[in-house]
Amino acid sequence: MTYALYYWPTIPGRGEFIRLAFEDAGVDYVDVGRQRGAAAVAEMINRGAHFAPPIVETALESVSQVANILAWLAYPLDLRPSSDRDFRRLVQLQLTLADFVAEIHNVHHPLGPEIYYEDIVDTARQAARAFRHERLPAFLAYFERSLTENPMGHDWIVGDGCTTLDLSLFQVMRGLRYAFPNAMRLMTTPWLDELVHRVAHRPGIRAYLDSDRRLAFNNDGIFRHYPELDEQV
Repeated sequence: MTYALYYWPTIPGRGEFIRLAFEDAGVDYVDVGRQRGAAAVAEMINRGAHFAPPIVETALESVSQVANILAWLAYPLDLRPSSDRDFRRLVQLQLTLADFVAEIHNVHHPLGPEIYYEDIVDTARQAARAFRHERLPAFLAYFERSLTENPMGHDWIVGDGCTTLDLSLFQVMRGLRYAFPNAMRLMTTPWLDELVHRVAHRPGIRAYLDSDRRLAFNNDGIFRHYPELDEQV
């Protein structure tokens, strides 16, 4: 089956969680935004079935929302745990990670995405301070603990093999180290750090990271590095 991914062409954003799954599995997919431009993504949204990208389309259906897409893809891409109970745990954790990603984004846009960052720097500073001291350590501690409590071993977060959730955690941890390098140096996440290393060395991911298909983090996406939001105060 060939998949078409609809996402904005110039940022990793939420589309990257889907790309990582495709690249790890080595399946055929078309990155529509990068091939045909943002207008093609906007056209898909204007059809009315989906509120926002990422959207994945096949000959049979189209699906949106990151956690929903990844739950759907986990079976055909062989990136799911073996038991139904673990699969439900996977979806639960993926939804929690989606909450975390939303909070990361809201640090630099605490009043909404329509307002330019330059117009709300002081408000963003306050949001960043609360995020660094409260929400960041709370979320990281939760996922760190989830790794250590996996009864199947600590290599992966659910079950005994790599899943879509491990790939997503890889992206979030890398994004956080780009956006908040000072704050992340103060976090104690040995198991998550090992997970990042493990995912980076999977053959499909390693080839992707070395290719021109991998978009660099930048200050237009979810993970943005504004030094004033990473001050140690």
